[in-house]
Amino acid sequence: MLCVTLRRLVDYTKKIWMVLHVLIDFVRYEAGLTGAHIGCEEGICGACTIELDGKIVKSCLIFAAQADGASITTIEGLAQNGQLDAIQEAFIASYGLQCGYCTPGMIMSARALLRDNPSPSEEDIRSGMVGNLCRCTGYQNIIQSVTRAAEAIASGKER
Repeated sequence: MLCVTLRRLVDYTKKIWMVLHVLIDFVRYEAGLTGAHIGCEEGICGACTIELDGKIVKSCLIFAAQADGASITTIEGLAQNGQLDAIQEAFIASYGLQCGYCTPGMIMSARALLRDNPSPSEEDIRSGMVGNLCRCTGYQNIIQSVTRAAEAIASGKER
């Protein structure tokens, strides 16, 4: 799994950069991981959702300096050896994306939901995905995607 671990930086310029920028900027422009998107920049849309030390966060609300030393997983870290993970596969199979802008955040949130609740009901999925907005109104297919991913993981068909 691809994870970026921020290390204590000794370069003064880097420290200043980290203090002045939010984590999504660091992830995209310094680490080069462009899967997480910049959306509302207010923590409402969920396009910037990533994992920080195993918990999902809206990376537009956290200064890069606050993540110094933390383990970060973005959508790029889910596929292994060219094989998409079960959630990514389910989103493709169930047409859980339209324009794709919200998809990385949706998948990261679904991952956290399924880790906490491996057999969610439709209501559980709706509640668990509430922090992510889809402007293309693809919610029904997103719910079907999460359901399909849960079934694949439960049956052992995940990678």
